[in-house]
Amino acid sequence: MEWQWLSAGARAVPEPVATPLVWAGAFLGSAVLVAGLNQLGDLVEPVFYLVALSALAAGLGARARVVAAPGTAGLCWLFLNGFGAPPIGELTWSGPPDVLRMSCLLGAALIGTVISRLIGARSAYRRVSPP
Repeated sequence: MEWQWLSAGARAVPEPVATPLVWAGAFLGSAVLVAGLNQLGDLVEPVFYLVALSALAAGLGARARVVAAPGTAGLCWLFLNGFGAPPIGELTWSGPPDVLRMSCLLGAALIGTVISRLIGARSAYRRVSPP
């Protein structure tokens, strides 16, 4: 076994962004995204909103810790439910459709986080392993 110093050029895995910053990004990003989609016209199906907010949740999850995923999904769901799904302007719980929407948003945030961690770990392993 041969010891090597990590300060000899190897970089550590990137540090995730703080959870409150991720949640602030989810709040602002969801508001801007839903407002932008509302300007496109009367989108009858909330699927467009769900796909866009799931992409936002996955993107935010890529730089966040796993513990930020439920809050990110919850904030995205609030904007989806309040301004993207009928009745617009009211927070309601519709049962199975809302469970599906919340599951999609949570899954997207978790998938973004897991893929980012796997890529970071693999690249860190390649940097510190001997050639």
